[in-house]
Amino acid sequence: MGTALPCLRTARSLPATGMDWQELLGYAAAALTTVAFVPQAWKTFRTRDVRGISLRMYGVFTLGVATWLVYGIVQGDLPIIVANAVTLALASAVLAMRIRLGHQEG
Repeated sequence: MGTALPCLRTARSLPATGMDWQELLGYAAAALTTVAFVPQAWKTFRTRDVRGISLRMYGVFTLGVATWLVYGIVQGDLPIIVANAVTLALASAVLAMRIRLGHQEG
């Protein structure tokens, strides 16, 4: 990454993990954003209530997550790949429920 500050470019491996702090930061961000999505997906699966879900928003969101997944694959960035693969599976399932169960345009 050419835009990183010089003092941040130095990779220092964390003894307990063998990962540098940037990679650990990536995993933490990936875990937080993915876990944050789970309660809404779980509630939708459990209640099958899709009235509050915008079809357009979820369509664009799911496409964005798929694009992030492709980006992660191209970059070989495992935290991005894992987080977006999980989120894409959940978002696709919610989107499919919204299409199948929802009758109003969101």
